[in-house]
Amino acid sequence: MRSEIRIVENRKTLRDFIMLPAKIHAQHANWLPPVYMDEWNFFNPEKNRGFSHCDTIMAVAYRDEKPLGRIMGIIHHTHNKQHNEKSARFGFFDCFDDYEVSVELLDFIAAWARNKGMEELNGPFGFSDKDPQGFLIEGFDDLPLIDTNCNLPYMPAFLEKAGFTRFVDCLTYRFGIDVVLPEVYTRTKQRIENGHRYELIEFTSRKALKPYILPVLRLTNETYSHLYGFYPLNETEMQDLANRYMPVLNPNYVKVVSYNNAIVAYVVGLPNMSAGIIKAKGKLLPFGWIHILRSMKTATQLDLMLGAVKKEQQGLGLEVWMGLKLLESAKKAGIKTIETHLILDTNTRMRSVIERLNVPIAKRFRVYTKTL
Repeated sequence: MRSEIRIVENRKTLRDFIMLPAKIHAQHANWLPPVYMDEWNFFNPEKNRGFSHCDTIMAVAYRDEKPLGRIMGIIHHTHNKQHNEKSARFGFFDCFDDYEVSVELLDFIAAWARNKGMEELNGPFGFSDKDPQGFLIEGFDDLPLIDTNCNLPYMPAFLEKAGFTRFVDCLTYRFGIDVVLPEVYTRTKQRIENGHRYELIEFTSRKALKPYILPVLRLTNETYSHLYGFYPLNETEMQDLANRYMPVLNPNYVKVVSYNNAIVAYVVGLPNMSAGIIKAKGKLLPFGWIHILRSMKTATQLDLMLGAVKKEQQGLGLEVWMGLKLLESAKKAGIKTIETHLILDTNTRMRSVIERLNVPIAKRFRVYTKTL
């Protein structure tokens, strides 16, 4: 029996779209729910400016009025123009363990994309690399990270059965706070500090940190342009992102490097809040925010969220310098482990810095592709 695919065009269908994963993952112990207040804003074109430069469609599959799966299609015109592509994306794709439903949803998005002149379909991927990307294919029993997919193993299997192939992998690495550091890292730190050309700025309050947030995001625009899926944020989008994350940033885990009074490098870590979000079931109100804040205060893992080095200063060891300073702050706070956020497997420069520590890959996420 085929399902009925309904486009999200009203609040009821949108509610089904947002709330369906909680039903799919009801027995999934290692599922990390979204923060629902953010979800309603994210899928609102009036509040998420990603909609303004993309064609989008959202759909839910029903059978006997019961929602069974969901998917979103995105055509990112800015990305396609920059990379001379005719590609569409699918994201926020989830369903019960029913291959037929998965194919019906994928076929729906593929037909939509073909009608708009697209030649390939890639995903899972959102508006940008800051949204969940790739299906988890390794690390299912691991502590989940925010803004990553927590899919069940059958989802990538469904894609492969439907003819999708590997496009790119995203990796996370985890290591203990007492990891043995290569001697070259210590020498690098000493060389930079003895040179007195660069200043490392550390913070003890959000008030002191706040003026640096937008310059840091501008540096991100400049240095991430070559990475797949990235598109530069405009000033309004940067302010929106700053407002979203400022309340949960711990100033101790932000390190900035300046040169001639200009920011040339930064790194941002965030105490892992997954346990608190799970306990709050993704709801901030009335008391969910207490669980989340408490989990951040008692977290023993620090998640590395973002980092960048200006092109002209790459290769000098600034990322090593910031990393060692971040380790010092983490040790003082009782952090036991550090996990990187997603690193493209094609980002060899960043991978080489991490892999010199001889640490294992914790999770692997895969973005798939299919010619239309």
